[in-house]
Amino acid sequence: MSTVNVGIAYAVLSALVFGVYLFIMKRWFTDYPSPVFLLLTYLLVPVVYLPVIFVSGEPVIPATNRVKILASVLAVTGLTAIGLLTLFRAIRIGEVSYVSPISKIVPVFVLPLEVGLLGQHLSPLQVGGVVVATTAVYVANWQGTALLAPLERAWQSRPAQLALLSAATFAFVDVGKRVLMQELSIEPTTYIPVMAVGVAALMSPLAFRYQVPSGWRADLPKFVVAAMFVAYANHIVLLSFQLLPASIVSPIVNGQAIVAVILGAVLLDESHFQARLAAAALAIVGIAMISVG
Repeated sequence: MSTVNVGIAYAVLSALVFGVYLFIMKRWFTDYPSPVFLLLTYLLVPVVYLPVIFVSGEPVIPATNRVKILASVLAVTGLTAIGLLTLFRAIRIGEVSYVSPISKIVPVFVLPLEVGLLGQHLSPLQVGGVVVATTAVYVANWQGTALLAPLERAWQSRPAQLALLSAATFAFVDVGKRVLMQELSIEPTTYIPVMAVGVAALMSPLAFRYQVPSGWRADLPKFVVAAMFVAYANHIVLLSFQLLPASIVSPIVNGQAIVAVILGAVLLDESHFQARLAAAALAIVGIAMISVG
């Protein structure tokens, strides 16, 4: 199997895992303020990730270039924290099958970033992909009303605004991960523990401003499961970023929207399933055009 196919296989697997993670966020944790959920989950990520660190035999922080490595990872971590906060907030106040297609048009932002920062070129097919993926935002907002109603709703809808901000932020994160994995040759066993501790540290001052639900101790097993999804989905996607550019990995990984839409509609009985499934499908078609182009 070629390097490209291996990288794509990792990206597809991570999309499936991330899609289930989006669903359980909505299913289990909507009673938790976003900073509280993120603090508890990311504190557990290094713990559940310890077996991978142990098996790899690699030091968490390499002996050389420690300052550069830590600074680079923490910079991406700060953006990750912003993206997570906005995404989780959007999911808490909106329907997961509505938010997911919008929040997962990350590649629409990734490709221009790679063109501007890393010198990649935009083909006509990729331009078409951007148009198709952007159309997915329109379809996700459509409820069988007037033609311009979805645009007005997206403009006024707080979940839609947060989802778009999350997508733009995660575009910077994806490009940053590509740079970390390829240009700086940072291992996943370095990135994931440092990222998790960094996110937890950033969430701490925000989390203590909220009242933690009284049943949080009973929910600890659920937080362990969420932490496992975060740790191992990130590990898989980082393996993909080691092999492929962000403009290929990001569209595939953000196919997680399809998983979240289907689970949200079938298991949570969320409304407008057909329109939102079509939106997710359009997003995938658009981002596939971006990749192939």
